[in-house]
Amino acid sequence: MELTGTLLQKLPLQSGVSSRGEWQKQEFIVEFQDGDFPKKVCFNVWGDKVPDLASYNEGDKIKVSFNISSREYNQRWYTDLRAWRLERDQASQGAAEPSQGFPEPSQGFPEPSQSPADNPNDFPSDTVDDLPF
Repeated sequence: MELTGTLLQKLPLQSGVSSRGEWQKQEFIVEFQDGDFPKKVCFNVWGDKVPDLASYNEGDKIKVSFNISSREYNQRWYTDLRAWRLERDQASQGAAEPSQGFPEPSQGFPEPSQSPADNPNDFPSDTVDDLPF
């Protein structure tokens, strides 16, 4: 499964030793929009994926690919959301960067409902039209 949202918080790194050897785990919180309300989800990364999480900062837009599993212990069920891939959200980065060559609305360009004749200061009349068509 995949989920895209904002990295809110990285929880402290946990580590230990088991019968299989040393292990490390880190949990992190992602906030995403679900309808009209934001929701928060706690994911975790294990082993060699822990350094991948370190390359992201709180506030970054990320896409998390993860698996869901549940297990029972003492008649209680625990659900685990284990992330296996973290990526920067390319869709929000492209839209958030004003350096794409598109003017910002605050730069004095006329609104779409205005014609150039309504605002003569934005279009000087002494320019020569050198277009071939």
